[in-house]
Amino acid sequence: MASPLRTLLPRSTRHLGATALQTPARCFLQHQQKRFQSTTLAAPDALDPELTSIDLSGLSVTQTTTPKSITPNEELVFGRTFTDHMMSIEWTAQEGWLPPRITPYQNLSLDPATCVFHYGFEAFEGMKAYKDRNGNIRLFRPDKNMKRMNRSAARIALPTFDGEKMIELISQFVKMEERFIPSNRGYSLYIRPTIIGTQRTLGVGPPGSALVYVIASPVGPYYPTGFKAISLEATTYAVRAWPGGVGNSKLGANYAPCIVPQMQAAARGFHQNLWLFTDVDPATGEKEDFITEVGTMNLFVALQNKDGQKELLTAPLDGTILEGVTRDSVLELARERMGPQGWQVNERKFTMRELSEAAAEGRLLEVFGAGTAAVVSPIRNISYRDQMIDCGLPPGKEVGPVTLQMKNWIEGIQYGEEEHPWSIRI
Repeated sequence: MASPLRTLLPRSTRHLGATALQTPARCFLQHQQKRFQSTTLAAPDALDPELTSIDLSGLSVTQTTTPKSITPNEELVFGRTFTDHMMSIEWTAQEGWLPPRITPYQNLSLDPATCVFHYGFEAFEGMKAYKDRNGNIRLFRPDKNMKRMNRSAARIALPTFDGEKMIELISQFVKMEERFIPSNRGYSLYIRPTIIGTQRTLGVGPPGSALVYVIASPVGPYYPTGFKAISLEATTYAVRAWPGGVGNSKLGANYAPCIVPQMQAAARGFHQNLWLFTDVDPATGEKEDFITEVGTMNLFVALQNKDGQKELLTAPLDGTILEGVTRDSVLELARERMGPQGWQVNERKFTMRELSEAAAEGRLLEVFGAGTAAVVSPIRNISYRDQMIDCGLPPGKEVGPVTLQMKNWIEGIQYGEEEHPWSIRI
């Protein structure tokens, strides 16, 4: 029987404090930004302990009777090879989370009327397991993935869960799949936790049942033969995310609409889209193209400002930016290790005009994307309104020193070469 309707909390209507503003446009923009930053949308039972708790003692394990052969490292293609097993756990509005299961990898059986097919009740995560030089299995900041998955799920009225318990389940699943984790540096086991609404209904409402399942795929280096700097098309005809939307949630619905613009950019010779958002600049009252993300990654820019100060910057978490785990790692490491070297590390809005001016004046040092798949991805140039912006890489160079240093720092932690609280040995 379908559960009672779980209505969503209303959008926050907290009054914003008085601020000295120069123009009506600036007043509106700052009001909107603060409004969306302070707003949290979730079902009212999202944190009900009876509906979020997981009983690990009920875990059942069924071993496969037909183990798969191991794909040679050089033949691995991202997301094409899968391990022997999967982990799953069902949820109902009446009983909360049911006993978890680890079973042989298998198809899902869902009614054609299942709500995920019709209304997009789906969120997911991307994380990796690594094998260090001593053969230990390590996860990288899994708590960040679980917190983000809970935020994403809550935003679309799917149930949330105890993050620590889910990490324990994922750890047990990964240990079962240890033989699929390559030992070589640069290789890892990609882990894909997914949550979907499973209620059989064509009615539009919060699902009365859901499923979390976790699958895994051995993967190789994003750049198997070394870094290859990419070119971007600054996209002005399509928007990835907007204030008050779900750009800060890791939902499948955020990815599919980006494929056609990516195909169009590729047809014009570019590797990826640089996503822009046109809005009023509060400093000038004029419209500007603000830089948000690149493809499916967060974007970082290293430049020298007009005062000669070196600055590493990325867009702020204003509700349109995905709170990337690699993004947060780059920021924390930069503040800790580059700050003492004289770098400023900032999360702030910046525009294509600022980027173009820095490039023209020789102040643009490096641009790179950051994400789980590649860690970092160097960018050579950006096409923007009939001009090609050079992103600071000298001819013949595929990666800059800041980008390379970030890759080495993060991978050193991921593979246990540097002992760090972010690397969790299981």
